[in-house]
Amino acid sequence: MSKKGGSDYRMLSAKTVKVTAPVLAIAGWLATMVPSMAITASYSSNDYRACAGQLLRVNVNANSASQACAGALRPRDLSSCVVSISRQTQISAVDALTTCRQARRPEDLASCVIGISLYPNKEAANPAILNYCGRSLLPVRFGQCVVGLRSEIKFALAQALDTCISGSDTVSTFTPSALPQVQGPTEFRPTFETAPIPTQPGSN
Repeated sequence: MSKKGGSDYRMLSAKTVKVTAPVLAIAGWLATMVPSMAITASYSSNDYRACAGQLLRVNVNANSASQACAGALRPRDLSSCVVSISRQTQISAVDALTTCRQARRPEDLASCVIGISLYPNKEAANPAILNYCGRSLLPVRFGQCVVGLRSEIKFALAQALDTCISGSDTVSTFTPSALPQVQGPTEFRPTFETAPIPTQPGSN
């Protein structure tokens, strides 16, 4: 091999090492990440296990717990909703589970139910609170409405619930038919009238 050929070979080898080293480093880094993405039954990292465990502890039966957790988009939020309501109000976990499952934001629902149930005193188990909070699109705001009105006005709970749910439904009941009818732009269609061409004298 000539000196020039040997020099070219060494330069090519050096370039290959420079390119290969970063690739190997990245591959090794990705390999260390694989265990963290593995499926695990750990209570802290498996939301379904946490959900089922929390529901069982508040006396939801195994069949209901398994179906609820399996069908939840955020299992931990669902079980948190049920547990919070059952522990801080007189409403049972079984009753709370149905409404928590239907809520878009279970934690907001729980805040609504608990806030209304605790003001001014801890209410007896009242399914109406659960129902109204579940119907509201903005449960936290609805709960603030009920508590706020009752703190200043001598409203019975039922009256406050009806008043606030009516207020929150104002936007949803505003239908397009109530809007004034706006007519579209008039289409311009020009017409051309043609006058008869006068005949020249002496022409037939």
